[in-house]
Amino acid sequence: MTEIILASGSPRRRELLEQIGLSFRVVPALGDECISKSVPSEVVAELALQKASEVALGAPVDSVVIGADTIVTFDGVILGKPKDSRDAVRMLQMLQGRTHTVYTGVSVIWKGCDGERVDGFVEATDVSCFPMSVNEIEDYVRTGDPLDKAGAYGIQGYFARYIKRIDGDYYNVVGLPVGHLYQILRTSVFPG
Repeated sequence: MTEIILASGSPRRRELLEQIGLSFRVVPALGDECISKSVPSEVVAELALQKASEVALGAPVDSVVIGADTIVTFDGVILGKPKDSRDAVRMLQMLQGRTHTVYTGVSVIWKGCDGERVDGFVEATDVSCFPMSVNEIEDYVRTGDPLDKAGAYGIQGYFARYIKRIDGDYYNVVGLPVGHLYQILRTSVFPG
């Protein structure tokens, strides 16, 4: 049986894979992120491949390694995870009342007896937020929720009250477009 390995320590990605019924092992990629691209879709594809490749080096034969990376962009600017509370407030002030795009790159590496095969994709979802007051932003930042999330928010929790609309895959915004990923996995991990 093929072993699935998630090259991410993200609790949200772990929950999403569990939600769709996959059995897997978590082996977080620990290497430094090296970005040589500037186009958001290329950045997440590059980072996802780096993570999957790092973990695939130590993965056994007959395994599948999944790497993923998510970024938020607004007006062409990539918003990663905030450095601190003040940075989170700054990001949320940019996003409130406007539309931004969330990109997730996914890289899948199959390790077989005859070598490796790599597949991957990038998903983009537009997210529109309702306007937020300074007090609402500061209250949300005080929850601590935005500090470990790209763009300083998590759509699946408290911040849902400020989501006006999404155009695209909701799970992409959470951090892993599991429907698209499953369609790739089912052809070789779950044939039939």
